Amino acid sequence: MIHEVDEGLRRLLVEGGVGESGVELAFEAPTREWMGKRNNPTVNVFLYDIREDTTRRRTGPAEEYDDDGAVVGWRVPPRWFQLTYLVSAWTSRPLDEHRLLSDVLRCLIRTDVLASHMLTGSLAELGLTVGLDVVGAAGTGGPSASDLWSALDGELRPAVEVRVTAPLRGELTAAGPLVTDGLVVRTTGSVPGSPSDDARRLRYHGATPPQGEGFAAFRPRRDAVDRRRRRAR
Repeated sequence: MIHEVDEGLRRLLVEGGVGESGVELAFEAPTREWMGKRNNPTVNVFLYDIREDTTRRRTGPAEEYDDDGAVVGWRVPPRWFQLTYLVSAWTSRPLDEHRLLSDVLRCLIRTDVLASHMLTGSLAELGLTVGLDVVGAAGTGGPSASDLWSALDGELRPAVEVRVTAPLRGELTAAGPLVTDGLVVRTTGSVPGSPSDDARRLRYHGATPPQGEGFAAFRPRRDAVDRRRRRAR
């Protein structure tokens, strides 16, 4: 799911025109080593915090069906996680960095939900809303900006923090194969322990209620008056 959120953000920024004019998009940690290898203007989207949104946790599996309407298993509800990214701009001149970061901010603040064509993999299959918020360091509940840049062994610089709330698909418990053999019913003689020479296998025949031999074999029921007459004889 995390790599699918990465791809959604990449598509959002490219669609917003951030990747034009030779600007690269990178998802690596902006460490001092990474800075030394950079050659072109770059927008860095660094994932640094993952937390579950426990307020949206649900319990109780739901049935899943195939194209024929048969139950193929039971899947637990998805779990929701908040992914926080540090988005920064890198060029050779501070003014160019500010201009590029302004384009990034403009693209992000006009988006509350990632559009369906930006979602791939399990996010697209689930069809659930993937929300996006531009937040400050105080709003993420994570480390401060100075602590974060210090951990990256870099100098403090302007950046935009983005939080994406996305679902992680629950696990599927597959259903067992359909039982078709049915039960075997044997009758015994009047003497306990005597061998049986009569055996019948109860089966289902197709999708309709079975007739003749089967679990729901039809037996005509005599009228109550007729039963009393037979007992009287």
